[in-house]
Amino acid sequence: MDPTANGAHIRLSRPSPSYWRVTFDHPPLNLVDPAFVLEFREIVTALEADEQVKVVVFDSAVDGFFLNHSDFLAKLEDLTSIPQGPTGLEAWPDLFVRLTRASVVSIALIRGRATGNGSELALACDMSFVSREKAVLSQWEVGVGLVAGGGPMARMPRQMGRQRALEVLLSSNDIGGDLAQAYGYVNRSLPDAELDGFVDQLARRIASFDKWAIANTKRLVSEASLPPNVEISAGWDACMASIGRPAAQDRIKTLFEQGFHRPGDAEDRLGFYVGQLGQAS
Repeated sequence: MDPTANGAHIRLSRPSPSYWRVTFDHPPLNLVDPAFVLEFREIVTALEADEQVKVVVFDSAVDGFFLNHSDFLAKLEDLTSIPQGPTGLEAWPDLFVRLTRASVVSIALIRGRATGNGSELALACDMSFVSREKAVLSQWEVGVGLVAGGGPMARMPRQMGRQRALEVLLSSNDIGGDLAQAYGYVNRSLPDAELDGFVDQLARRIASFDKWAIANTKRLVSEASLPPNVEISAGWDACMASIGRPAAQDRIKTLFEQGFHRPGDAEDRLGFYVGQLGQAS
């Protein structure tokens, strides 16, 4: 796939050679399926190969959703059959590790729900800025009997501390913009009307600087702060082992009966519905 072309799930634009925008556009819910993973891999490969790009901003064209959980109607083997990436990790965690170690500065602009995969992307990015009124972040997996696969158990404790990481992961609850900022989940929570302008101005400012200085500063910070790949791999293995468990299958089935995977209250207030599952059993 040509990463400059509009794909089925992702749009890439270049406001300037040094500043790229990646827009998730998979309505109505911005679910992550195997086709999305393949498209995202092409984007990451292009970012790694381009000598001029310095900053990339990730955003969404889908109202209410930045990037959502996985598509549970897709075939799991279509995901697991994607070849491992150059890090030696499986396809999805490989992309996040490559993004964190790329010389390009990555910024998540979050308006709407960033659940599961979207939260993992926010954690993998170098910076995240969210809408105070409209952003919702969550790692929902434990609430349905799963283990997250994109590395939050390795990244969250380093970013926000062990106790807050455990609260976010084990509560499986929705986290609003201001609390996400207070916990160190994201850089800042901004008024929705100011979010786009702030991120664009910051991206253009960084893009105006020298790439060698940017890349080496990021490299040194990464060496001091990123988890080793073995921790990311362990999380993925636990995720794959959790999917077929009867406890997880039963809870996911109940969510589907309540409107999961369809526009409506179950997706809009996923944290609430996940919290009711154990009480209903």
